[in-house]
Amino acid sequence: MSEKKKQIPLRISSKLHEDIASWAEDEFRSINGQIEYLLTECVKWRKRGKKDMAGQSGDNT
Repeated sequence: MSEKKKQIPLRISSKLHEDIASWAEDEFRSINGQIEYLLTECVKWRKRGKKDMAGQSGDNT
């Protein structure tokens, strides 16, 4: 069974759209696929950062 995906409206500038479209073409993805990939990677990066920060003490001395 495939994962149910949410649909969201997204408004971006023409320049950002052009940049993402070019990047998507370079990586053989659709624009939607590229946006989903970038968001997924960003969330993974943020979660890793929080795990790294959780292991640190608050003392910077």
